Amino acid sequence: MPKFKYEALNSAGQSFSGVIRALGERDAMRVLERRGLAVVALKSGEASAAGSGRRRRVQSVDVILSIQELATMLTSGVTVADAVGSQAASAHHPGITLAFTTMARDLQRGEAFSVTLARSGLPLPEYVVQLAKAGELTGELGRALTDAARQLEYEQQLRNEMRNALIYPTVLVLAGAGAVAMMFLFVVPKFASLLKHSADLPFLAWAVLGLGMWTRSHFGALVLTVGLAVAALTFTLRRPQVRRDLVDRAARLPLVGAWLVEADTSRWAKVLAALLANRVPLMRALELAQAGLQIPHRFARMGEVTRAVRGGSALADALEDHEALTPTGYNLVRVGERSGKLAGMLLSLASLYEESGRNRMKKLLILIEPIAILLIGSVIGTIILGVILAITSANDLAI
Repeated sequence: MPKFKYEALNSAGQSFSGVIRALGERDAMRVLERRGLAVVALKSGEASAAGSGRRRRVQSVDVILSIQELATMLTSGVTVADAVGSQAASAHHPGITLAFTTMARDLQRGEAFSVTLARSGLPLPEYVVQLAKAGELTGELGRALTDAARQLEYEQQLRNEMRNALIYPTVLVLAGAGAVAMMFLFVVPKFASLLKHSADLPFLAWAVLGLGMWTRSHFGALVLTVGLAVAALTFTLRRPQVRRDLVDRAARLPLVGAWLVEADTSRWAKVLAALLANRVPLMRALELAQAGLQIPHRFARMGEVTRAVRGGSALADALEDHEALTPTGYNLVRVGERSGKLAGMLLSLASLYEESGRNRMKKLLILIEPIAILLIGSVIGTIILGVILAITSANDLAI
């Protein structure tokens, strides 16, 4: 039933607003009048929702929450049609409710849930749709969506950890840049008169004073240049190919690379385990798990593994031949293949990589913080040293 947003006055003349469900505007007006309210404004809730959806795009957290709620309802025995209809009438992000409204309409036409989910427009990885399809075939759609939601939540947590790891060093660098700018704008120019004796000044003192005066004279142009550079960098980083190239290069660095590779491998193992647990065929599961990899050279390597398995090799042998995992990983996969418990062994492998990745992240943080402090301290110390040299040189000239 459509929603309408209203503003009204009660019998005491107090103004308030709310949302009402009704078949149409006239029906909504009659319901509000029967409540003794004088309607001031009435508009479609769907229209306002669409407007708010344009202001804020759908976030990963919104999608994960909606999938979790849907999985909970399905595992509790609620039918697919009722669960999707409930999500369509929920108070989620307008983009989410619109997607579920479309899905509910398609379900009423007799289409499969996985088909409607694929066409919903929700920002979901391909493996979620494949899990939903597997859940339909096995009659365990709720469990399949629970696994999908758990994997989506893990990936979101991983992104948050990587983002949070950079917050403190970023704050340090920005604070240091601000301190340097303040010194160049307000401290160094106080000694500008010493540039008259530039021939007698040490090089460091001359360079610091000259740079300070240039910064103050061209501050507006400098800020504009920095702003344009940041905007250009932001625009460039939005291109998927650029991000992939940067991640690929970072994955080859000593400490950062090991962390990124282990996090990517953990994601691959978790997705593959979830797909196999929901009876997705091994070849299709390998293709979907490969699609979730974010490091290009890892993606290519796992592609070779998939082709080797299609050619008749065992998964453990293919992984070992292409050096895709560690010796522990090969053993776990081999034991899982022999015992018929490959999904469980892949989950154990994912946990090992996840724990190792977190430990590497902590080591990286321990290194980043002192490096940022050392860098900022060096710059500020150089400026102060240049000013001190200029002052002592002025004293020598006065003598």
